[in-house]
Amino acid sequence: MKRVFIDGSAGTTGLRIHQRLAGREDIRLVTIPEARRKDPAAKREMLHGGCDIAFLCLPDDAARQAVELAGGSSAVLLDTSTAHRTDPCFAYGFPELSAAHREKIVSSRRIAVPGCHASGFIALVHPLVEAGLIAPDTALTCFSLTGYSGGGKAMIAQYEAPDRDRLLDAPRQYGLTQNHKHLREMAAVTGLTCEPVFCPVVGDFYSGMEVTVPLFDRDLRGTPADVRRVYEEKYAGPVVRYAAQTEENGFLSAGAMAGRDGMEVSVAGNDQRLLLTARFDNLGKGASGAAVQCLNLVLGADETCGLVL
Repeated sequence: MKRVFIDGSAGTTGLRIHQRLAGREDIRLVTIPEARRKDPAAKREMLHGGCDIAFLCLPDDAARQAVELAGGSSAVLLDTSTAHRTDPCFAYGFPELSAAHREKIVSSRRIAVPGCHASGFIALVHPLVEAGLIAPDTALTCFSLTGYSGGGKAMIAQYEAPDRDRLLDAPRQYGLTQNHKHLREMAAVTGLTCEPVFCPVVGDFYSGMEVTVPLFDRDLRGTPADVRRVYEEKYAGPVVRYAAQTEENGFLSAGAMAGRDGMEVSVAGNDQRLLLTARFDNLGKGASGAAVQCLNLVLGADETCGLVL
């Protein structure tokens, strides 16, 4: 039985991972005593013999420190922070992208769990670059709707406060400087030579995500049918699926996959202008669900074990 440590188990991502792992008989959750929880020596001891697998549900700097503390350790690290997502020493934790991605996750001791917004963008763009349907130098745009839980405990408290600011009643765009921390990952993993124009929007709902990439026919080296075929072949489940029909009476809800760990990819629009969309839960396939999926691959367990699909 493998021993699993969740570093940052009190955070939003860590709590959801704990929920997904509770009750499993193939692992044993281990912890650092509360009195030593912030002691680097205690963490070093945990990462060197105290656990077999560790989830790092930490801010970037703390995640980097944890990786340093684990230097020379045989423990498998699954980092949910932004710190190592473009680090070639880390496997990128999106197994559906290719057989090579999946194999690297299975064999690696250092795995970077994808970012929430980035997961949708990469799921949509990577297969098209891979298939030659769009050129790596294509200038893309992306807008992404997310629930407020993506902002962690501080934003959850802000949105759920009884005397909250009235501006929170309407969706709010952010990342206005075009320096969002997911941009580097979005370009690097897809193979794009330039980062997209990225417009993230947080709304007044707890969880759920809808990432859309618009595409003009002039940028497509093929047809809309080719795009649908690539997605259908790439995403046949069990976690990521292509859906031929997704709209709800002419609408697409960002909350359609809330509470679940899967992802739904779809194509809308017409022959001149396409809308490529990925819907999932920012805490599911966008964070904790993806982390647990990677754990299952490391363990050689059923990929969907513990997931809500």
